[in-house]
Amino acid sequence: MNHPCTVPVPLGVYSSFGFGDRLGLATPGHLEALRQHGGAIRGIFAQQSIREMSRTQRTPANVLEAARTALQDAGFTDTWGADADHLKTPQDVERTAEAGFVFFTIDPSDHVDQNADSYNLSQIDAKFESQPWVDRYLGKTIQIEGGPSIRFDEVSVKRAAVKYGRAIVHALNLAGHIKQATAKRHQEHEIEISVDETRQPTTLAEHYIIADQLISHGVKLVSLAPRFIGEWEKGVDFIGDLQVLGKSLADHAAIAAQLGPYKLSLHSGSDKLSMYGLFARATRGRFHVKTAGTSYLEALRVVAHHDASLFRRIIDFCRRRYNTDRATYHVHATLDNVPPPEAIRDDKKLERVYLECWDTVPEGQGFTQAGRQILHCTFGSVLTEPAIGGEVKQLIAEHSDTHHKVLADHFGRHLDALNKGLD
Repeated sequence: MNHPCTVPVPLGVYSSFGFGDRLGLATPGHLEALRQHGGAIRGIFAQQSIREMSRTQRTPANVLEAARTALQDAGFTDTWGADADHLKTPQDVERTAEAGFVFFTIDPSDHVDQNADSYNLSQIDAKFESQPWVDRYLGKTIQIEGGPSIRFDEVSVKRAAVKYGRAIVHALNLAGHIKQATAKRHQEHEIEISVDETRQPTTLAEHYIIADQLISHGVKLVSLAPRFIGEWEKGVDFIGDLQVLGKSLADHAAIAAQLGPYKLSLHSGSDKLSMYGLFARATRGRFHVKTAGTSYLEALRVVAHHDASLFRRIIDFCRRRYNTDRATYHVHATLDNVPPPEAIRDDKKLERVYLECWDTVPEGQGFTQAGRQILHCTFGSVLTEPAIGGEVKQLIAEHSDTHHKVLADHFGRHLDALNKGLD
């Protein structure tokens, strides 16, 4: 007899998919999508960053318990993961380890020199602080099996030290805290390093140095999230040259295979259907995809279907909040890109403008419209606004069947696109 798996466990290098849930009500729909379309892909059902928890007034224990309860109620017996996302401090680690998370995503972006790619040679020399690892790479050329040849010349190594030197130190320190925090609780753990929140793409040399340093210091690295080429905005499909992206993905995947193996992780991964096949093929199934805000947007779709007047009020509220709330997100949408709700009388058209609908999207592509970004960035303001936030949560709870159905359809398309890349 199979019994429910009541606690999350490390998933290792199996292909995995992270379902962010900002309302704490989405796991049944996520699970239905995985059951119908997941194939060999494993689910991380509890995933939320400390920043998101703060904006939604949730705690690590709330996030984990919502997923656990839903999985138990559904009689789920497979293994599942829990991702403490974008951790920056030892306090973040302690809070999430105490709750029972096992997958820890280290975000050292506060310690990255975001201007390093624009420095000239004299500026690099002026800012260079020698790191213990510099001589390990300086002047060497490393051939990656089945992949690129990486030349570590003086400029590339010094630039990497300027850009990521302090970030690597911070990541190693935080990994040590994770090891201690989980050991004293007799918990297993695995670690992802996130360097995707940078202005410029991660070079192959930078990827190699970062991963090699973590692994050589004993970090249980299960995945790495580079800043890939192109644009990875919230709530919309990949923006860029797919052919060039495919070659870059293959090069990064070859490094991950040789140094680890570990998975490549795709952040801001929701709605990127046009590139999922490339990602799955390049990594040969050794991938992790993170989604978060897209589940919240699908919850707003439920609102649009069942209470059009509330949906209009939400849009009005979001438009007032957008220019403030967008500050921490990489998005291109402006209020001028999308008409206000009073200019769109038809409720179904309003849904299409602000959320988009799958029946209008060409096969093999994801959503592209700016209205989604306005609603995406303002989730925290909506959910913590006493009147509107309470109404949204109550409506979603009352129409759980619709909620689960739209989620299963939405994520089923994501999972199908990834699995097609493995055929």
